[in-house]
Amino acid sequence: MPFPSPSANKDEGPALYVVSTPIGNLEDITLRALRILKEVSLIAAEDTRHTRKLLSAFDISTRMMALHEHNEQERSARVIEKILGGESIALVTDAGTPCISDPGYRLVSAASEAGVRVVPVPGASALLAGLAAAGLPTDAFHYQGFLPKKQGKRFEILKGLASLPHTFVLYESPSRVERLLGELESVMGDRPAVLARELTKRHEEFLRGPLSAIARELSGRPVVKGECTLMVGWAQATEVESVCDLDEEVRRALAESSDSPSRLAKSLAKRLGLPKGEVYEAVVRLSDASGN
Repeated sequence: MPFPSPSANKDEGPALYVVSTPIGNLEDITLRALRILKEVSLIAAEDTRHTRKLLSAFDISTRMMALHEHNEQERSARVIEKILGGESIALVTDAGTPCISDPGYRLVSAASEAGVRVVPVPGASALLAGLAAAGLPTDAFHYQGFLPKKQGKRFEILKGLASLPHTFVLYESPSRVERLLGELESVMGDRPAVLARELTKRHEEFLRGPLSAIARELSGRPVVKGECTLMVGWAQATEVESVCDLDEEVRRALAESSDSPSRLAKSLAKRLGLPKGEVYEAVVRLSDASGN
């Protein structure tokens, strides 16, 4: 069956258009996205300064308003009012697809409840770009995005991810990705993984191998640049029986060492012959209890 002509697919009527924008390479923007950004009366942008660069590259002069995580709830009502009054508005974030680890879901939810037509305009996504080139199983996968910063909450999430029988995906900043790799290895062992960096940009890179090998590669670099998408494969954990008083060993190690929880758990697990995840759980629990 032949594709319909572009005019047959033309969007009509007032709506909220959720528009994906490039994550690096400007050529990844779609023809439909360009048309929508030109035709709407207003673009709600996460950062208007950033979006202005994109619009200027394609000679688009549509006016903008800022809509980000700090004002989304307040400005959603204004956006919905305009659409109900007959306007069409596009929602964009700094890069990629709105609502995927980016602002937008509050607006989309409120618009849906108000009876506003919500139209996705799909395009670039670091999640899908990374998975497509990773070479890890994707018949099923779990997207986690950014982990919380608090150690206890991070551990609880990582512990849950360790039990998943399929690939999972995390986002991380370049300054914290080495720490994340260490935490993952401590909790779930040396899993197969792929780290995608600078996706679609000139210095795009995929690092493949066990978590420990990727960590060693990064540790040898003076600096790591570019947002990181980390995909971790599944490997069945082996049960190892504890033959010591783990809590006592951990308390002693905490008193004697200033190492990070992940580094301390790794060395203890190796010395005691215990699963890294079990030791890491005890380190975090007892560290929190002691106020360290």
